Amino acid sequence: MDPLLLGGLAFAIAMALIALRLPIGYALGGISVVATFIMYASPATGGFDMERAIRPTLSLIANNSFSFIHSYELSLVPLYILLGALAYRTGITTDIYQAMRVWLAKAPGGLAMASIMGCGGFSAITGSSVACAATMGRIAVPEMLRYGYSPRLSTASVAAGGTLGSLIPPSVPFAIYGIFTEQSISKLFLAGVGPGVLSMVGYLLVVWLWVRKRPQDAPSSGLHFVRRDYLLAMVRAWPAVLLFLIIVVGIYGGIFTATEAAAVSVAVVLALGIVAKRLTWRAFFESLTEATIQTAAIFFVAVGAKTFATFIALTGAANEVVLWIGSLGLAEWTVLLAITGLYLVLGMFLDSLGILLLTLPVMVPLVEGMGINLIWFGVIVIKMLEIGLITPPVGFNCFVIHSVVAGKAQLQDIFIGIWRFLMMDIVVMGLILAFPLISLWLPTMAG
Repeated sequence: MDPLLLGGLAFAIAMALIALRLPIGYALGGISVVATFIMYASPATGGFDMERAIRPTLSLIANNSFSFIHSYELSLVPLYILLGALAYRTGITTDIYQAMRVWLAKAPGGLAMASIMGCGGFSAITGSSVACAATMGRIAVPEMLRYGYSPRLSTASVAAGGTLGSLIPPSVPFAIYGIFTEQSISKLFLAGVGPGVLSMVGYLLVVWLWVRKRPQDAPSSGLHFVRRDYLLAMVRAWPAVLLFLIIVVGIYGGIFTATEAAAVSVAVVLALGIVAKRLTWRAFFESLTEATIQTAAIFFVAVGAKTFATFIALTGAANEVVLWIGSLGLAEWTVLLAITGLYLVLGMFLDSLGILLLTLPVMVPLVEGMGINLIWFGVIVIKMLEIGLITPPVGFNCFVIHSVVAGKAQLQDIFIGIWRFLMMDIVVMGLILAFPLISLWLPTMAG
């Protein structure tokens, strides 16, 4: 069977299976194994020899799984997931929100702004947008509702703020992207700082404009604090600042690699939790269990995707797509706009990790062949995945917030409230595309 035709069919079937809600790991891994077997069993000379296909197919499964799981760079994924779980159970994430709540109490929509800033701080500790939305949703949304904030503003601000977990380092999607594209994970982390801060500032601006137009959606909380409260808030937030410095300054200064920064951060959180008597044995084992389950789920999907990527490479389908796009004579900006449009559509229906792993085998050869910087492209992809997390009809972060608030807000209110943040995301995305230096300045400075 013609490898190119087989590659196209395999990709189409995988998309169909994923659309039917078959787990992505099963869809990508299963299709790649079956298609590889067919490819080797059907040589160009004709016939169908099953025995001829057994050894290379088994080799594909074994080699891809072993080499991927035993990757040194991949070890940072469970470390950062564990870091987030420990930070939550030691109260560090709550302290971030409480500090922002004190400092922004007098600002219009201060609690909503504190939620977004808290999400940004949480994102600087762990790399999961969903975990960020779920954690901050439990902490911030009930308090905003208690002080009379509208359900739309309360839930939408946290759903949007939660997406910062994918962009502000450390970031699990950046780590996965770096491993699949063989790019420096440390540079990818640094590339996410500028766009992440820009996104956060944009969300704060949305809240300010929202409250200015509809002050009834964010009535004054009536909270009053004295100088001692501001100082105490700063003191309570210092562990989060320390972790951010270890990760970003440590990597930027060449002190740590991304994996070493993860390991040191976990050790610091453990030490802080023990010294402050905030970490019980039960909380510790719950954190280990959570990290193990999440890591296993990510690795299962990633192994299936890696096998699928290897199969696509064997068929030569990715190279043919690159040659076909090149023959059209399209400008770089046209291709980038088409790619962002594709990611926007996929984000409406699929989860972010699935989109990332499904598209990289085709997208990376395409943009690399056009001479596009893969670090910058990684930021573009991750930002589009962020947008997908709050885009209807799926908008996974919106469903997460709806589940954690336990009926205190309707799902339709969350989606109605989120459109303002989506508009800001489009503006930020335009700036990232127009000015690559926003993403590349820090990695360039770091060498």
